[in-house]
Amino acid sequence: MFKPDLSKRRTLRFCSAGAAAALSPFAPTMAPRAAGGSADYPSQAIQMLVGFAPGGGTDVIARLLAKKFSDDWKQSAVVVNRPGASGNIANNLVAKAEPDGYTLLIAVSSLVINPSLYKNMPYDTVKDLEPISLLSVAPNILAANPSTPVRSAHELIELARSRPGEISYASPGNGQASHLAMELLGTMAGVKFLHIPYNGGGPSVSAALGGQTQLVVGSLPTILPAIRNGSLRVIGVTTARRTSLAPDIPTIAEQANLPDYDANVWYGALAPAHTPRPIVDKVNAEIGKVLSEDDVRAQFANLGFEAAHTSPEEFAALIKSDLAKWGKVVRDSGARID
Repeated sequence: MFKPDLSKRRTLRFCSAGAAAALSPFAPTMAPRAAGGSADYPSQAIQMLVGFAPGGGTDVIARLLAKKFSDDWKQSAVVVNRPGASGNIANNLVAKAEPDGYTLLIAVSSLVINPSLYKNMPYDTVKDLEPISLLSVAPNILAANPSTPVRSAHELIELARSRPGEISYASPGNGQASHLAMELLGTMAGVKFLHIPYNGGGPSVSAALGGQTQLVVGSLPTILPAIRNGSLRVIGVTTARRTSLAPDIPTIAEQANLPDYDANVWYGALAPAHTPRPIVDKVNAEIGKVLSEDDVRAQFANLGFEAAHTSPEEFAALIKSDLAKWGKVVRDSGARID
């Protein structure tokens, strides 16, 4: 496995549908690796890379895990933020890192969407990364401005069918899971919605509240307050099953008679490919322990996340399935990053 020369500043570039995205270099944050093997892992500090700025969902999950790992293993676990290109910068750095268990990736499901949106990817999601475990699943919610004459996903589809390309929805941005959730709904129901991307969840909700768009799709914590106070009318959650975080909200799938409709956001832990299996298993077991703790599950729930622990094989199967699923959605819908 190629180990990057971290002593030199380099820039990797890859293009996206007519645009170029710069990959910043990974500056080392610790001393060189000490000699050691699987048996004494971890014998030194662990880096958890996050492809987004501090404060977001991926970062919060990583910092919670890092604290628990540090407490349990008596070794420092440090979160390293390398934001940019929808997570691709951090993903690539971990894909090129030494497969010794001391560089881990805390990723979001953009990991399986990006290969269909970006050209000339600098890493292969399946070949260059080793799945460890799913960490959590977060539902998105579809809601409508109260002036929009729909109260269910079925009514929405009928309205969109009568007014093709006219029913607008706001999302936190092009290529985001919330954007593709609506593209998936459109392709499965045979209708076309008008996508209006905004720069983040807050602005997209504000657009629906102000009537600039008829609909908005986004994370549960971002949208639920406006639903609870009546400012927005809930349509449904995008997951295949109702979420335990808001069990009173029906799924889009059950309302629209689309049993295969499922568009959630997930978070997971990965390592460089060829990381020794004993290390992968040890990290997986620690994740299972952490996610079973009541305080962790409560913190996840407050953030709109449901804890989810899987085997490496189950997580690998999900990644491969979602790569195919979202690749088809991108192709069918023509979704792109500007």
